[in-house]
Amino acid sequence: MEDDDRPRPRGDAASKLAAEDLSPYSQDELEERVRLLEVEIARVESHRLKAAAHRDAADALFKKSDS
Repeated sequence: MEDDDRPRPRGDAASKLAAEDLSPYSQDELEERVRLLEVEIARVESHRLKAAAHRDAADALFKKSDS
C-alpha cells in the first residue's frame, strides 16, 4: 500500500507545538525556536512548490485536447 493511501495520524506535530505552553522558555530559547520553525516553514514550502510543479507537469502531459 502506498504511503499516500494510509490515513494521516491525528494530532500532527504543528498542532502539538501550537498547544504547548511557552511560559517556561527563556527569550533565547524562544528565539531559537522561532529560527527553527522558520527553517521548517521554508522546507515545507519548498516541498509544496515542487509537488505543485510535478502535478502541473503531469496534468499538462495527460491533459486531453479539446480538438
